[in-house]
Amino acid sequence: MDYLLMIDSIPKMNCSVIIPVYNGAETIPFLIERLDQVLPGIAEEYEAILVNDGSLDQSWNRIVELADRYRWVTGLNLARNYGQHNALLCAIRQAQYEVVITMDDDLQHPPEEIPNLLAKLQEGYDVVYGIPRCHKQVWWRSLFAKLTKRAVAFVMRTKSVRDIGSFRALRTHLREAFEDFNSPEVILDVLLSWATDRFAFVSVEESPRNSGGSNYNFWKLVRVALTVMVSFSTAPLRLASIIGFLFTLVGVGVFTYVLVIYFSAGSVPGFPFLASIISLFSGAQLFALGIIGEYLARVYDRTATRPCFVIKETTAGQRV
Repeated sequence: MDYLLMIDSIPKMNCSVIIPVYNGAETIPFLIERLDQVLPGIAEEYEAILVNDGSLDQSWNRIVELADRYRWVTGLNLARNYGQHNALLCAIRQAQYEVVITMDDDLQHPPEEIPNLLAKLQEGYDVVYGIPRCHKQVWWRSLFAKLTKRAVAFVMRTKSVRDIGSFRALRTHLREAFEDFNSPEVILDVLLSWATDRFAFVSVEESPRNSGGSNYNFWKLVRVALTVMVSFSTAPLRLASIIGFLFTLVGVGVFTYVLVIYFSAGSVPGFPFLASIISLFSGAQLFALGIIGEYLARVYDRTATRPCFVIKETTAGQRV
C-alpha cells in the first residue's frame, strides 16, 4: 500500500523517533529530511532523538546543525561508544510521546514504512517489528544474524516473535518495566519482553545502504549472542548440568566396562585408554567451568554498578 494512502487510513499518534548514530554524518541529514515529510502526516506532535554513540566522524556536529534547523530534533552525545542497544535505552528514557519508533541511521529503514508499523500497533499490539521482505546480505552474515535473532527470541520466550530487527514501533509506557535496569549489557528486545507478550511484525521494504558498511561483524554478532544467552538466560547453566549428568553416565559405563574386562581377561587397556578418558572428562569440566565463568563475569558487571550510558552533552547546550 502506498504510504500516503496508509497515512490517511490510520489515526494520528504522537511519536518519538529514536535513531542511534555511529559514523552517520553522511546519511542523517537525508534521513531527517525524509522524516520531515512523513511525520506531519502521522502525528500531531513528534520528535526525533539522535543519539551520537561515540562516532569517529563529524556526526555530532551534524546533529547539532540539524537540531538548529528542525525544532523537533534533539541530540544526545554519549561520553563514548556504549553500543546500539545502550543508546536506544538512553533515548527511550528521554522520549516524550506515547509511541517510540526506533530505526537505523543508514537509510536502510525507509521512513515511509513507519505508517505500516503504526497501523499494526493500533490492532492492539505493544511492539511491532518491521522485517525486510528480502535480506540483502552476504550469506554468512545473514546466517549468523538469523542465529543471533533466534537466540534473542528464545530468551524472550514469546511465541509470537519469529523475527526481530532494529526497525520497531513500541508503546512508550513499556519502559516502566525496566526503569530501574542498570547494567552495561543491554538487549532492548529482552527488556521489552519483561513488560509485554503482545509482539507482532510486518513486512517492509529495506533500502540499500548508501555509504559505509555494517558495524556488526562476525565477532560482534557472536558477542551479542553470548550476551543474550548468558546475561538474560540460565539455559547455558542448565546445558552444563545436562552435559555433566551425561558424562557421569559415560563414567559409569566406562567403569562397568573396566570391571568386565578385568574379570574376563584379567587385564585392562593401558595408557591410551586412560589418557582418552582423562581428556574426555577434562574437556567436559572445562566446558562447564567456562560457562560458570561467563556468569560470574556478568555478575561482576552488575555488582560493579557500571552505568548503561553517560550523556556528555545535549543539543540544548547542556553538559551533563
